[in-house]
Amino acid sequence: MFDLLVIGAGPGGYTAAARAAKLGLSTAIVEERSWGGTCLNRGCVPTKTLLHASEVYRSAADGAAIGIHAEGLRADIPEIFAYKERISRQLCGGVESLLKGAGVTLLRGRAVITAPGSVRVTGEDGGDYEARRILIATGSVPVRPPIPGLELAMTSDELLEGTDHLYRSIVIIGGGVIGVEFATFYSDLGCSVTLLEGMDRLLPNMDRELGQNLALILKKQGVQVCTRSMVDRLEQTPEGIAVHYTAKETPGCAVGEAVLCAIGRRAFRDGLFAQGLTPETNGHGLWVDEHYQTSIPGVYAIGDCVFGHAQLAHTASAMGEVASENICGLEAHYCEKTNPTCVYMEPEAASVGLTEEQCKAQGIAYKVGKFPMSANGKALILNGGEGLVKII
Repeated sequence: MFDLLVIGAGPGGYTAAARAAKLGLSTAIVEERSWGGTCLNRGCVPTKTLLHASEVYRSAADGAAIGIHAEGLRADIPEIFAYKERISRQLCGGVESLLKGAGVTLLRGRAVITAPGSVRVTGEDGGDYEARRILIATGSVPVRPPIPGLELAMTSDELLEGTDHLYRSIVIIGGGVIGVEFATFYSDLGCSVTLLEGMDRLLPNMDRELGQNLALILKKQGVQVCTRSMVDRLEQTPEGIAVHYTAKETPGCAVGEAVLCAIGRRAFRDGLFAQGLTPETNGHGLWVDEHYQTSIPGVYAIGDCVFGHAQLAHTASAMGEVASENICGLEAHYCEKTNPTCVYMEPEAASVGLTEEQCKAQGIAYKVGKFPMSANGKALILNGGEGLVKII
């Protein structure tokens, strides 16, 4: 019998498990795949590793403007992806060591909640386990909407598995964080990139001005940016994969050697609950109260699998700490108002707090202060002064 059993060893799960163990709870954590979850294996870390590689390449390729001349420059995709794997493996090992050092019991396998306080694990450490409290931290997975021919497209998970060559061209469906970051990676390496976004601007969840400026920057880098563009269907052609879309009632078509579907992620809870055990949900996400307890007594949830929160690693980590403290009877709360978000493009875009649009929608009086990075010496040196600071 454990005091707490955590399902999922991503940033939310392993942080919650380590915190609970430190507070004196006998704690176990179940993970079906690799320690570190999506963030370390299929998300933040591998993506940022690839972006660092492409940034080095771009800096060398553009070095002539500042007196640095590189000859014979080439990007070796298998070597870049091998570098990504080394970084992920090292960090996954660190998570495993952290959990063991905290006294957490590590269980390999797939977990199913069979009843309040009961979890069945199938796999390497299979068996039936009892726990006074269960914490779900199963994260999210890429969305695949019912668009005809979409099986021809990759998700970010599949793209990060790697390829043996650099694509000559790629069409990216979705202008959110994932789509923008992969557009940056491939355009840095000289790939022809088309970016399709259904909303009226890129990064629709961030400040409008950031999204508009980003589109201009990407266009300067050679990316074809198409907003208000809804994808209708995909088909294989001799020239590549054709993505048919409608932009402002006008049909269009973009062709790429590869297509990435990056239009969002959904809470992952497939097969998590045994038949007859049905928690309250809101869409795909689990409903939780202010203590992160689901509608099933003794079962808690945090991170991407919870409805209404930002799908970010540090969000899940903060929620994990708060949930563990609540389970231990401590007074703990999580406030998302000061939750930062960042996009690793060039230049990077970061924000925290309300956007200008949110202030307007909530009827909050506000003033705006802006400063162009073109007047900042360091920014001018690094990238010619692209970007701005905006304070509301």
